[in-house]
Amino acid sequence: MIQKLLSITRKAVDEYKLIEEGDRIAVGVSGGKDSLCVLTALAALRRFYPASYDVQAVTIDMGFGLDFRPVAAYCDELGVPLQIVPTQIKEVVFDIRKEENPCSLCAKLRRGAVNNAALDLGCNKVAYGHHLDDAVETFLMCLFYEGRLGCFSPKTFLDRSGVTVIRPMIYVDEWFCEKFAREQRLPVVDKKCPADGNTKREETKQLVELLRGKFPDLKDRILGAMQRGLKDWKIEGESVQ
Repeated sequence: MIQKLLSITRKAVDEYKLIEEGDRIAVGVSGGKDSLCVLTALAALRRFYPASYDVQAVTIDMGFGLDFRPVAAYCDELGVPLQIVPTQIKEVVFDIRKEENPCSLCAKLRRGAVNNAALDLGCNKVAYGHHLDDAVETFLMCLFYEGRLGCFSPKTFLDRSGVTVIRPMIYVDEWFCEKFAREQRLPVVDKKCPADGNTKREETKQLVELLRGKFPDLKDRILGAMQRGLKDWKIEGESVQ
């Protein structure tokens, strides 16, 4: 399965020019299946990719009391250094602000913490484990909840920090991530977020599965529409930072 993961990942890396010579890439590792998959792929890709690059794992400890020791051991196995960054995100979002819809603020704080850690560690790029299902769901959420066409890009340059965000698993299906994590026995850390299973994203995920019963190629069609219609995905065949 590792060969298939690398093949799909490299397709995105090549198409969007996600990796360049001398890159130092911080991988945001939450301990979930998706982040562990992209960490595995980028660590393995180092061995034969034509551009030489380094990988650094960054884990944001949000204060839920999770045990990241298995993740640290796995990083040692891969030959990737791990930096665990303690934060008070859980306290700020759930205890102090008591957010009714916490996902947006939580994600913003986590991204900020990863970007800051990446800069401190001398990294010029940050990689996240967002996959095809994440892209499709984000596109639909923008449409349904905000009335606009939009989605995250496979490659985004952040002006404020000077960091480039890359998403090498943009072509990988979530079911494949689940199967890969299970068969490779990746050290997935159980979530303890109070909002799990009760979010707009979860509702959208269920809707996509319902629609796929009638339109089996729905995800591929939506991906194609994003590639053709969103300027922050492609312009004249080139990726946009």
